[in-house]
Amino acid sequence: MKIAIVGTGYVGLVTGTCLSDLGNHVVCIDKDRAKISMLEAGRIPIYEPGLAGLVAKNVREGRLAFSVDLPRSIDGADLIFIAVGTPQGKSGGADLSGVWAVGRQVAESLRAPATIVIKSTVPVGTNAELTRQMSAITPVPFDVASNPEFLKEGAAIDDFFKPDRVVVGARRPEVAERLLELYRPILTHERPFLAMAPESAEMTKYVANCLLASKISFINEMANLCTGYGAHIDDVRRGIGYDCRIGFQFLAPGAGYGGSCFPKDVRALIHMAKMVGIPCQMIEAVDSVNEYQKEVLPRMILNHFGGSIRGMRIAVWGLAFKPETDDIRESPALVLIEELLQAGAFVRVTDPQAMGHVREIFGSRLVYCESPYSALESADALAIVTDWDMYRAPNFQLMRDLMRRRIIFDGRNCLNEAAALQAGFQYQGIGRLTPGSSRPRTRANILEHVPPDPLTESFDSAWDISEPAVLAPAEWVPLHKES
Repeated sequence: MKIAIVGTGYVGLVTGTCLSDLGNHVVCIDKDRAKISMLEAGRIPIYEPGLAGLVAKNVREGRLAFSVDLPRSIDGADLIFIAVGTPQGKSGGADLSGVWAVGRQVAESLRAPATIVIKSTVPVGTNAELTRQMSAITPVPFDVASNPEFLKEGAAIDDFFKPDRVVVGARRPEVAERLLELYRPILTHERPFLAMAPESAEMTKYVANCLLASKISFINEMANLCTGYGAHIDDVRRGIGYDCRIGFQFLAPGAGYGGSCFPKDVRALIHMAKMVGIPCQMIEAVDSVNEYQKEVLPRMILNHFGGSIRGMRIAVWGLAFKPETDDIRESPALVLIEELLQAGAFVRVTDPQAMGHVREIFGSRLVYCESPYSALESADALAIVTDWDMYRAPNFQLMRDLMRRRIIFDGRNCLNEAAALQAGFQYQGIGRLTPGSSRPRTRANILEHVPPDPLTESFDSAWDISEPAVLAPAEWVPLHKES
Protein backbone atom coordinates (compact mmCIF):
# COMPACT_ATOMS: atom_id res chain seq x y z
CA MET A 1 0.00 0.00 0.00
CA LYS A 2 0.94 3.65 -0.39
CA ILE A 3 0.67 5.30 3.02
CA ALA A 4 1.04 8.88 4.25
CA ILE A 5 1.71 9.57 7.94
CA VAL A 6 1.13 13.16 9.07
CA GLY A 7 3.30 13.79 12.14
CA THR A 8 6.82 12.53 12.82
CA GLY A 9 6.67 12.48 16.59
CA TYR A 10 6.93 9.32 18.62
CA VAL A 11 3.76 7.65 17.29
CA GLY A 12 4.06 8.82 13.69
CA LEU A 13 7.71 7.93 13.22
CA VAL A 14 7.46 4.50 14.83
CA THR A 15 4.22 3.65 13.00
CA GLY A 16 5.50 4.84 9.63
CA THR A 17 8.79 3.03 9.98
CA CYS A 18 7.20 -0.25 11.01
CA LEU A 19 4.58 -0.09 8.25
CA SER A 20 7.34 0.44 5.70
CA ASP A 21 9.15 -2.59 7.08
CA LEU A 22 6.04 -4.64 6.26
CA GLY A 23 6.54 -3.77 2.60
CA ASN A 24 4.40 -0.65 2.29
CA HIS A 25 5.63 2.57 0.71
CA VAL A 26 5.41 5.24 3.41
CA VAL A 27 6.03 8.96 3.47
CA CYS A 28 6.17 10.66 6.87
CA ILE A 29 5.07 14.30 6.72
CA ASP A 30 5.81 17.12 9.12
CA LYS A 31 5.56 20.92 8.92
CA ASP A 32 8.80 21.18 10.92
CA ARG A 33 11.44 21.53 8.20
CA ALA A 34 14.29 21.12 10.68
CA LYS A 35 12.93 17.77 11.84
CA ILE A 36 12.44 16.53 8.27
CA SER A 37 15.98 17.63 7.38
CA MET A 38 17.28 15.76 10.41
CA LEU A 39 15.42 12.59 9.39
CA GLU A 40 16.60 12.86 5.79
CA ALA A 41 20.16 13.10 7.12
CA GLY A 42 19.66 9.88 9.06
CA ARG A 43 19.39 11.46 12.51
CA ILE A 44 16.51 10.35 14.73
CA PRO A 45 14.97 13.05 16.99
CA ILE A 46 13.82 10.56 19.65
CA TYR A 47 15.44 7.64 21.42
CA GLU A 48 13.70 4.31 20.91
CA PRO A 49 15.65 1.03 20.91
CA GLY A 50 16.01 -0.35 17.38
CA LEU A 51 14.31 2.58 15.65
CA ALA A 52 17.38 4.20 14.08
CA GLY A 53 18.44 0.97 12.41
CA LEU A 54 14.94 0.26 11.13
CA VAL A 55 14.60 3.78 9.70
CA ALA A 56 17.96 3.50 7.94
CA LYS A 57 17.09 0.08 6.49
CA ASN A 58 13.77 1.16 4.99
CA VAL A 59 15.10 4.47 3.67
CA ARG A 60 17.94 2.57 2.02
CA GLU A 61 15.52 0.06 0.47
CA GLY A 62 13.29 2.83 -0.88
CA ARG A 63 10.15 2.22 1.18
CA LEU A 64 10.40 5.14 3.63
CA ALA A 65 10.68 8.85 2.85
CA PHE A 66 10.14 12.18 4.62
CA SER A 67 8.50 15.37 3.39
CA VAL A 68 7.10 18.77 4.36
CA ASP A 69 4.80 18.77 1.31
CA LEU A 70 1.46 17.37 2.51
CA PRO A 71 -0.60 17.90 -0.69
CA ARG A 72 1.94 16.12 -2.84
CA SER A 73 2.61 13.35 -0.30
CA ILE A 74 -1.03 12.34 0.18
CA ASP A 75 -1.81 12.31 -3.55
CA GLY A 76 -2.75 8.75 -4.43
CA ALA A 77 -2.30 7.43 -0.89
CA ASP A 78 -4.36 4.39 0.05
CA LEU A 79 -4.37 5.48 3.70
CA ILE A 80 -3.64 8.85 5.32
CA PHE A 81 -2.75 8.58 9.02
CA ILE A 82 -3.06 11.53 11.39
CA ALA A 83 -0.45 11.10 14.13
CA VAL A 84 0.02 14.60 15.53
CA GLY A 85 0.26 15.41 19.22
CA THR A 86 -2.78 16.06 21.39
CA PRO A 87 -1.24 17.69 24.48
CA GLN A 88 -3.20 18.58 27.57
CA GLY A 89 -5.10 21.84 27.14
CA LYS A 90 -5.77 24.51 29.75
CA SER A 91 -9.09 22.90 30.69
CA GLY A 92 -7.49 19.51 31.29
CA GLY A 93 -8.88 18.04 28.08
CA ALA A 94 -6.91 17.18 24.96
CA ASP A 95 -5.83 20.05 22.71
CA LEU A 96 -7.06 18.98 19.27
CA SER A 97 -5.88 22.02 17.33
CA GLY A 98 -3.24 19.94 15.55
CA VAL A 99 -5.80 17.33 14.48
CA TRP A 100 -8.20 19.97 13.15
CA ALA A 101 -5.39 21.72 11.26
CA VAL A 102 -4.29 18.51 9.56
CA GLY A 103 -7.90 17.64 8.74
CA ARG A 104 -8.40 21.02 7.03
CA GLN A 105 -5.20 20.70 5.03
CA VAL A 106 -6.01 17.14 3.95
CA ALA A 107 -9.54 18.14 2.93
CA GLU A 108 -8.22 21.06 0.88
CA SER A 109 -5.73 18.76 -0.85
CA LEU A 110 -7.92 15.75 -1.69
CA ARG A 111 -8.23 14.98 -5.39
CA ALA A 112 -9.62 11.42 -5.12
CA PRO A 113 -11.57 9.33 -2.58
CA ALA A 114 -9.47 8.66 0.51
CA THR A 115 -9.39 6.93 3.87
CA ILE A 116 -8.13 9.05 6.78
CA VAL A 117 -7.03 7.16 9.89
CA ILE A 118 -6.80 8.91 13.26
CA LYS A 119 -3.80 7.44 15.10
CA SER A 120 -3.55 10.28 17.63
CA THR A 121 -5.13 9.81 21.05
CA VAL A 122 -8.35 11.80 20.83
CA PRO A 123 -11.53 12.19 22.94
CA VAL A 124 -14.72 10.38 22.06
CA GLY A 125 -16.51 12.22 19.27
CA THR A 126 -13.39 13.43 17.47
CA ASN A 127 -13.92 11.09 14.52
CA ALA A 128 -17.43 12.41 13.98
CA GLU A 129 -16.38 16.05 14.36
CA LEU A 130 -13.42 15.67 12.00
CA THR A 131 -15.74 14.07 9.44
CA ARG A 132 -18.12 17.02 9.77
CA GLN A 133 -15.36 19.62 9.44
CA MET A 134 -13.77 17.98 6.40
CA SER A 135 -17.13 17.43 4.69
CA ALA A 136 -17.73 21.18 4.87
CA ILE A 137 -14.49 21.77 2.96
CA THR A 138 -14.35 19.14 0.23
CA PRO A 139 -16.89 17.40 -2.03
CA VAL A 140 -14.46 14.50 -2.56
CA PRO A 141 -15.71 11.31 -0.83
CA PHE A 142 -13.66 10.14 2.14
CA ASP A 143 -13.88 7.94 5.23
CA VAL A 144 -12.44 8.59 8.68
CA ALA A 145 -11.37 5.59 10.77
CA SER A 146 -10.04 5.49 14.33
CA ASN A 147 -7.01 3.29 15.02
CA PRO A 148 -5.57 4.02 18.49
CA GLU A 149 -1.99 2.99 19.22
CA PHE A 150 -0.91 0.93 22.21
CA LEU A 151 2.87 1.31 21.97
CA LYS A 152 5.07 1.42 25.07
CA GLU A 153 8.02 3.77 24.94
CA GLY A 154 11.15 1.66 25.12
CA ALA A 155 9.44 -1.35 23.51
CA ALA A 156 7.48 0.28 20.71
CA ILE A 157 8.86 -1.68 17.77
CA ASP A 158 8.21 -5.02 19.42
CA ASP A 159 4.75 -3.79 20.44
CA PHE A 160 3.96 -2.85 16.84
CA PHE A 161 4.97 -6.17 15.34
CA LYS A 162 3.56 -8.24 18.20
CA PRO A 163 0.43 -6.37 19.33
CA ASP A 164 -1.96 -7.71 21.94
CA ARG A 165 -4.72 -6.57 19.57
CA VAL A 166 -5.43 -4.11 16.78
CA VAL A 167 -8.42 -1.83 17.42
CA VAL A 168 -10.18 -0.12 14.51
CA GLY A 169 -13.24 2.11 14.63
CA ALA A 170 -15.06 2.46 11.31
CA ARG A 171 -18.55 3.28 10.10
CA ARG A 172 -18.37 1.11 6.98
CA PRO A 173 -17.21 -2.54 6.75
CA GLU A 174 -15.13 -1.72 3.68
CA VAL A 175 -13.00 0.68 5.71
CA ALA A 176 -12.37 -1.88 8.45
CA GLU A 177 -11.44 -4.45 5.79
CA ARG A 178 -8.92 -2.02 4.28
CA LEU A 179 -7.17 -1.72 7.64
CA LEU A 180 -7.44 -5.46 8.23
CA GLU A 181 -5.50 -5.97 5.00
CA LEU A 182 -2.86 -3.52 6.19
CA TYR A 183 -2.35 -5.25 9.53
CA ARG A 184 -2.84 -8.85 8.35
CA PRO A 185 0.92 -9.65 8.33
CA ILE A 186 1.16 -9.09 12.10
CA LEU A 187 -2.14 -10.67 13.16
CA THR A 188 -2.51 -14.15 14.62
CA HIS A 189 -5.22 -16.01 16.48
CA GLU A 190 -3.75 -14.59 19.70
CA ARG A 191 -3.56 -11.07 18.24
CA PRO A 192 -7.12 -10.23 17.19
CA PHE A 193 -8.35 -7.49 14.91
CA LEU A 194 -11.19 -5.75 16.77
CA ALA A 195 -13.55 -3.73 14.58
CA MET A 196 -16.03 -1.46 16.34
CA ALA A 197 -17.69 1.94 16.15
CA PRO A 198 -15.29 4.92 16.14
CA GLU A 199 -16.65 6.12 19.50
CA SER A 200 -15.83 2.76 21.07
CA ALA A 201 -12.32 2.75 19.59
CA GLU A 202 -11.69 6.26 20.90
CA MET A 203 -12.91 5.29 24.36
CA THR A 204 -10.87 2.07 24.36
CA LYS A 205 -7.59 3.97 24.28
CA TYR A 206 -8.49 6.13 27.28
CA VAL A 207 -9.92 3.26 29.29
CA ALA A 208 -6.79 1.15 28.69
CA ASN A 209 -4.38 3.87 29.79
CA CYS A 210 -6.49 4.87 32.78
CA LEU A 211 -6.73 1.27 33.97
CA LEU A 212 -2.95 0.83 33.76
CA ALA A 213 -2.41 4.13 35.58
CA SER A 214 -4.93 2.99 38.20
CA LYS A 215 -2.87 -0.12 38.92
CA ILE A 216 0.25 1.99 39.42
CA SER A 217 -1.48 4.43 41.76
CA PHE A 218 -3.08 1.55 43.65
CA ILE A 219 0.19 -0.28 44.34
CA ASN A 220 1.89 3.00 45.26
CA GLU A 221 -0.80 3.78 47.80
CA MET A 222 -0.50 0.26 49.22
CA ALA A 223 3.29 0.68 49.41
CA ASN A 224 2.83 3.84 51.46
CA LEU A 225 0.44 1.95 53.72
CA CYS A 226 3.03 -0.81 54.11
CA THR A 227 5.52 1.80 55.28
CA GLY A 228 3.09 2.97 57.92
CA TYR A 229 2.49 -0.53 59.28
CA GLY A 230 5.90 -2.17 58.88
CA ALA A 231 4.85 -4.53 56.11
CA HIS A 232 7.04 -5.10 53.05
CA ILE A 233 5.51 -4.26 49.68
CA ASP A 234 7.68 -6.76 47.79
CA ASP A 235 6.20 -9.61 49.82
CA VAL A 236 2.70 -8.18 49.47
CA ARG A 237 3.16 -7.77 45.72
CA ARG A 238 4.11 -11.39 45.31
CA GLY A 239 1.37 -12.42 47.68
CA ILE A 240 -1.24 -10.89 45.39
CA GLY A 241 0.55 -11.28 42.06
CA TYR A 242 0.40 -15.06 42.04
CA ASP A 243 -3.39 -14.79 42.05
CA CYS A 244 -4.19 -15.39 38.38
CA ARG A 245 -7.00 -12.83 38.58
CA ILE A 246 -4.50 -10.12 39.54
CA GLY A 247 -1.05 -10.85 38.10
CA PHE A 248 2.10 -8.75 38.36
CA GLN A 249 1.78 -6.37 35.42
CA PHE A 250 1.95 -2.69 36.43
CA LEU A 251 1.96 -3.58 40.12
CA ALA A 252 5.45 -2.31 40.91
CA PRO A 253 5.68 0.54 43.44
CA GLY A 254 7.79 3.58 42.74
CA ALA A 255 8.06 7.34 42.59
CA GLY A 256 5.00 7.78 40.37
CA TYR A 257 4.22 7.52 36.68
CA GLY A 258 5.00 10.11 34.04
CA GLY A 259 5.45 10.32 30.29
CA SER A 260 3.37 11.64 27.44
CA CYS A 261 0.37 9.33 27.87
CA PHE A 262 -0.77 8.37 31.36
CA PRO A 263 -0.90 11.83 33.01
CA LYS A 264 -2.48 13.47 29.96
CA ASP A 265 -4.97 10.69 29.24
CA VAL A 266 -6.11 10.34 32.85
CA ARG A 267 -6.85 14.06 33.00
CA ALA A 268 -8.51 13.99 29.58
CA LEU A 269 -10.89 11.24 30.72
CA ILE A 270 -11.71 13.26 33.84
CA HIS A 271 -12.48 16.23 31.59
CA MET A 272 -14.61 14.05 29.30
CA ALA A 273 -16.63 12.86 32.30
CA LYS A 274 -17.22 16.43 33.46
CA MET A 275 -18.43 17.41 29.99
CA VAL A 276 -21.32 14.93 30.24
CA GLY A 277 -21.94 15.35 33.98
CA ILE A 278 -20.74 11.87 34.99
CA PRO A 279 -18.87 11.53 38.32
CA CYS A 280 -15.35 10.19 37.79
CA GLN A 281 -14.10 9.96 41.37
CA MET A 282 -11.92 6.89 40.95
CA ILE A 283 -9.97 8.32 38.00
CA GLU A 284 -9.63 11.66 39.81
CA ALA A 285 -8.07 9.73 42.70
CA VAL A 286 -5.63 8.01 40.32
CA ASP A 287 -4.29 11.42 39.30
CA SER A 288 -4.16 12.86 42.82
CA VAL A 289 -2.44 9.75 44.21
CA ASN A 290 0.20 10.01 41.49
CA GLU A 291 0.85 13.68 42.20
CA TYR A 292 1.25 12.80 45.88
CA GLN A 293 3.58 9.92 45.00
CA LYS A 294 5.98 12.22 43.18
CA GLU A 295 6.51 13.98 46.52
CA VAL A 296 7.27 10.78 48.45
CA LEU A 297 10.94 10.54 47.43
CA PRO A 298 11.90 14.17 48.15
CA ARG A 299 9.96 13.99 51.43
CA MET A 300 11.79 10.78 52.34
CA ILE A 301 15.15 12.47 51.78
CA LEU A 302 14.25 15.58 53.75
CA ASN A 303 12.83 13.56 56.64
CA HIS A 304 15.95 11.41 56.83
CA PHE A 305 18.13 14.50 57.26
CA GLY A 306 15.86 16.18 59.78
CA GLY A 307 14.31 18.58 57.28
CA SER A 308 17.53 20.28 56.16
CA ILE A 309 19.75 19.30 53.22
CA ARG A 310 21.22 22.74 52.54
CA GLY A 311 24.77 22.40 51.24
CA MET A 312 24.52 18.63 50.84
CA ARG A 313 25.49 16.88 47.63
CA ILE A 314 22.75 14.58 46.31
CA ALA A 315 23.30 12.22 43.36
CA VAL A 316 20.31 11.39 41.16
CA TRP A 317 20.35 8.27 39.00
CA GLY A 318 17.77 8.43 36.23
CA LEU A 319 15.93 11.36 34.64
CA ALA A 320 13.63 9.82 32.02
CA PHE A 321 10.14 8.90 33.18
CA LYS A 322 10.99 5.22 32.53
CA PRO A 323 13.97 3.25 31.20
CA GLU A 324 14.73 2.80 27.49
CA THR A 325 13.53 6.28 26.54
CA ASP A 326 14.78 9.86 26.60
CA ASP A 327 11.31 11.20 27.41
CA ILE A 328 11.23 13.37 30.54
CA ARG A 329 7.66 14.64 30.22
CA GLU A 330 6.00 14.56 33.68
CA SER A 331 8.99 12.59 35.00
CA PRO A 332 9.13 12.24 38.80
CA ALA A 333 12.81 13.17 38.52
CA LEU A 334 11.86 16.74 37.61
CA VAL A 335 9.84 17.11 40.82
CA LEU A 336 12.65 15.63 42.91
CA ILE A 337 15.35 17.81 41.39
CA GLU A 338 13.36 21.02 41.80
CA GLU A 339 12.63 20.26 45.46
CA LEU A 340 16.25 19.36 46.17
CA LEU A 341 17.42 22.61 44.60
CA GLN A 342 14.80 24.63 46.48
CA ALA A 343 16.06 23.05 49.71
CA GLY A 344 19.59 24.21 48.97
CA ALA A 345 21.19 20.94 47.90
CA PHE A 346 23.85 20.55 45.22
CA VAL A 347 22.48 18.05 42.71
CA ARG A 348 24.52 15.77 40.44
CA VAL A 349 22.48 13.93 37.81
CA THR A 350 23.03 11.13 35.33
CA ASP A 351 20.96 9.28 32.74
CA PRO A 352 22.09 7.34 29.66
CA GLN A 353 19.64 9.13 27.33
CA ALA A 354 17.76 12.04 28.91
CA MET A 355 20.41 14.48 30.15
CA GLY A 356 20.14 16.77 27.13
CA HIS A 357 16.44 17.38 27.76
CA VAL A 358 17.02 18.03 31.47
CA ARG A 359 19.83 20.45 30.68
CA GLU A 360 17.35 22.50 28.62
CA ILE A 361 15.22 22.94 31.77
CA PHE A 362 17.75 23.33 34.58
CA GLY A 363 20.83 24.60 32.75
CA SER A 364 23.80 25.27 35.03
CA ARG A 365 21.82 24.63 38.22
CA LEU A 366 22.86 20.97 38.02
CA VAL A 367 26.07 19.01 37.55
CA TYR A 368 25.70 16.56 34.64
CA CYS A 369 27.65 13.33 34.98
CA GLU A 370 28.35 10.84 32.19
CA SER A 371 28.39 7.78 34.44
CA PRO A 372 26.47 6.70 37.55
CA TYR A 373 29.67 6.47 39.55
CA SER A 374 30.97 9.93 38.66
CA ALA A 375 27.68 11.31 40.01
CA LEU A 376 28.50 9.74 43.39
CA GLU A 377 31.74 11.61 44.04
CA SER A 378 31.56 12.97 47.61
CA ALA A 379 27.77 12.52 47.59
CA ASP A 380 25.85 12.63 50.85
CA ALA A 381 23.09 10.47 49.38
CA LEU A 382 21.95 8.71 46.23
CA ALA A 383 18.38 8.92 44.90
CA ILE A 384 17.32 6.47 42.17
CA VAL A 385 14.38 7.66 40.07
CA THR A 386 14.56 5.60 36.87
CA ASP A 387 15.16 1.85 36.92
CA TRP A 388 17.59 1.50 34.05
CA ASP A 389 19.11 -1.99 33.95
CA MET A 390 22.57 -0.50 34.43
CA TYR A 391 21.55 0.66 37.92
CA ARG A 392 20.20 -2.67 39.18
CA ALA A 393 23.43 -4.39 40.19
CA PRO A 394 25.94 -1.66 41.03
CA ASN A 395 29.41 -2.08 42.45
CA PHE A 396 28.63 -1.34 46.10
CA GLN A 397 32.31 -1.33 47.07
CA LEU A 398 33.08 1.37 44.52
CA MET A 399 30.03 3.30 45.70
CA ARG A 400 31.31 3.11 49.29
CA ASP A 401 34.66 4.51 48.20
CA LEU A 402 33.11 7.40 46.26
CA MET A 403 30.34 8.59 48.57
CA ARG A 404 30.78 10.79 51.62
CA ARG A 405 27.82 9.13 53.33
CA ARG A 406 26.43 5.69 52.50
CA ILE A 407 22.75 6.45 52.07
CA ILE A 408 20.49 5.23 49.24
CA PHE A 409 16.92 6.32 48.53
CA ASP A 410 15.58 3.86 45.99
CA GLY A 411 12.56 5.42 44.27
CA ARG A 412 12.04 2.38 42.03
CA ASN A 413 12.90 -0.48 44.40
CA CYS A 414 15.36 -1.64 41.76
CA LEU A 415 18.27 -2.52 44.05
CA ASN A 416 18.74 -5.71 46.02
CA GLU A 417 17.91 -4.34 49.45
CA ALA A 418 19.78 -7.09 51.29
CA ALA A 419 22.93 -6.53 49.23
CA ALA A 420 22.85 -2.79 49.89
CA LEU A 421 22.46 -3.32 53.64
CA GLN A 422 25.18 -5.96 53.70
CA ALA A 423 27.51 -3.51 51.95
CA GLY A 424 27.00 -1.08 54.82
CA PHE A 425 24.53 1.32 53.24
CA GLN A 426 21.50 2.86 54.86
CA TYR A 427 18.69 1.99 52.46
CA GLN A 428 15.14 3.22 52.02
CA GLY A 429 12.80 2.11 49.26
CA ILE A 430 9.13 2.63 48.46
CA GLY A 431 7.12 0.47 50.83
CA ARG A 432 10.17 -1.47 51.88
CA LEU A 433 11.08 -1.75 55.55
CA THR A 434 13.03 1.14 56.97
CA PRO A 435 16.28 0.65 58.90
CA GLY A 436 15.74 -0.50 62.45
CA SER A 437 12.92 -2.91 61.64
CA SER A 438 12.89 -6.11 63.63
CA ARG A 439 12.08 -8.19 60.54
CA PRO A 440 14.71 -10.85 59.69
CA ARG A 441 17.21 -9.77 57.07
CA THR A 442 19.27 -12.94 56.59
CA ARG A 443 18.64 -15.72 54.10
CA ALA A 444 16.73 -18.63 55.57
CA ASN A 445 18.93 -21.72 55.75
CA ILE A 446 16.04 -23.92 54.71
CA LEU A 447 15.88 -22.27 51.28
CA GLU A 448 18.47 -23.11 48.68
CA HIS A 449 16.45 -21.99 45.67
CA VAL A 450 13.88 -19.24 45.36
CA PRO A 451 11.45 -19.01 42.43
CA PRO A 452 12.17 -15.92 40.33
CA ASP A 453 9.81 -13.14 39.50
CA PRO A 454 7.48 -14.64 36.88
CA LEU A 455 7.52 -11.47 34.78
CA THR A 456 11.22 -11.40 34.07
CA GLU A 457 12.79 -14.80 34.55
CA SER A 458 12.08 -18.45 33.92
CA PHE A 459 12.31 -21.06 36.64
CA ASP A 460 15.82 -22.40 37.06
CA SER A 461 16.13 -26.10 36.40
CA ALA A 462 17.66 -26.45 39.86
CA TRP A 463 14.33 -25.54 41.41
CA ASP A 464 12.45 -28.77 41.96
CA ILE A 465 8.94 -27.89 40.85
CA SER A 466 7.67 -31.19 42.19
CA GLU A 467 8.20 -29.81 45.67
CA PRO A 468 5.93 -27.13 47.17
CA ALA A 469 7.22 -23.68 46.24
CA VAL A 470 8.39 -21.74 49.29
CA LEU A 471 9.04 -18.06 48.71
CA ALA A 472 11.60 -16.21 50.77
CA PRO A 473 10.89 -12.75 52.18
CA ALA A 474 11.59 -9.93 49.80
CA GLU A 475 14.97 -8.90 51.20
CA TRP A 476 16.34 -12.31 50.26
CA VAL A 477 15.42 -11.99 46.60
CA PRO A 478 15.95 -8.94 44.36
CA LEU A 479 12.68 -7.59 42.96
CA HIS A 480 12.64 -7.46 39.18
CA LYS A 481 10.12 -5.04 37.76
CA GLU A 482 8.25 -5.05 34.50
CA SER A 483 8.50 -2.22 32.01
